[in-house]
Amino acid sequence: MTPDPLNRLVAQLAKLPGIGEKTAQRLAFHILRAPGEYAQELSAAIREVKEKVHLCARCFSLTDSELCGFCRDHRRDERVLCVVETFADLMALERTREFKGRYHVLHGVLSPLDGVGPEQLRIKELLTRLGDGHVEEIILATNPDVEGEATALYLMRLLKPMGIRVSRIAQGLPMGGDLEYADQATLAKALSARREL
Repeated sequence: MTPDPLNRLVAQLAKLPGIGEKTAQRLAFHILRAPGEYAQELSAAIREVKEKVHLCARCFSLTDSELCGFCRDHRRDERVLCVVETFADLMALERTREFKGRYHVLHGVLSPLDGVGPEQLRIKELLTRLGDGHVEEIILATNPDVEGEATALYLMRLLKPMGIRVSRIAQGLPMGGDLEYADQATLAKALSARREL
């Protein structure tokens, strides 16, 4: 039996990450109550993003042209390259407005248990990119979990012999956090990454 259009919409919305059935229902009812133009614009936007958005030829970010805006922006420092796991991580760093260099998106992390090795990531492209000699520092901004740490260590071992400065984003306590509630690993990282004032 084919589900009715409303149930079909709810089922499709519920497939989105972080969207449960109740949220999917609320979204479906919102779409249903909105003017017809809204649904058409939403549908067109989804279709357009699927047809036009692809990976940047240089950094593997998302773009609708050959090179993304970060790679085309001549004001960004090409000597500093920040390596991230995903486009979402890139956008999180951009929201800080602190990083003025360029990016490289790996599209994942090393995870042998899941069958993800260096060949499945954009590591070969990173090494090729470093061949022009412009990059002086690479910031490894992978997540502080087992896979992120393993990926950062793997990259550090590849990059150090190239004579490029390799750094890792700091880890430790979040702003507004309490020492009393921090786990031991976080406290240990905060102590080892301390800096002189």
